[in-house]
Amino acid sequence: MSKRKIVSLSVTVKNRLDGARTIVHPSDISRITPTMHPAFRSLANYFRCSFLLLLFICAEALAQEARNVEGCSIRRGTFCVDMNLYGSDLQNANLANSQFTRSVLSKANLAGANLNEANLSSTQLREANLSQASLVKANARGARFNDAQLVDANLQGAILQNADLSGANLTGAKLTSADFTNARLSGAKLDHADIQRANMRAAHLRGASLVSANLQGVNFTDADLTDADLSGANLEQTIFTMARTSGCKGCP
Repeated sequence: MSKRKIVSLSVTVKNRLDGARTIVHPSDISRITPTMHPAFRSLANYFRCSFLLLLFICAEALAQEARNVEGCSIRRGTFCVDMNLYGSDLQNANLANSQFTRSVLSKANLAGANLNEANLSSTQLREANLSQASLVKANARGARFNDAQLVDANLQGAILQNADLSGANLTGAKLTSADFTNARLSGAKLDHADIQRANMRAAHLRGASLVSANLQGVNFTDADLTDADLSGANLEQTIFTMARTSGCKGCP
């Protein structure tokens, strides 16, 4: 359920409860109870308990609705396959071990979210905000991160084979041991990123910026680094076998 629907439901419940107060308020019952006949006193106490129970049920219902976004339960290990969550606000949500295969999360706010070991294969994340999000060992095969914000994100050990990160901002991201085989990173920004031992085999990095990135042990075999910028990068034990490096700054 969207935020607008939740707010609307909250207002409706509040109005109804305010209306109930005009009939009888628990404090009113307390004042009149001593003068009541015992039978009526019991009935008044029953009404007071029922009133409090109603408040609890309404609050619980709102809490349950707030944990759902467009029918998707926002929790660890949730199953939200083939769903449209375009532009959803999932900031700091715990979605570890969740399934989002083939879902649309384009322009969603996932800043600081926990997506460790989540399945994001073939998921649309165009222009999504994943800054400082954690995607450790996430499966993002064939996912679309075009122009997404992944500043300071943690993608250690993530699987990004055939993923499209063209124009994405991965400044300062942790990409240690991530698999970018045949991934598209054209025009992506990976300045100061930690990419140690990542697999960039056959990756498309045309015009990408990797200034001062840690590329120790990265495998760029058959990668396209045309016009890329590796100025100040750590190239210790980096593999450039068959890589295309025309116009590349800092390439050997």
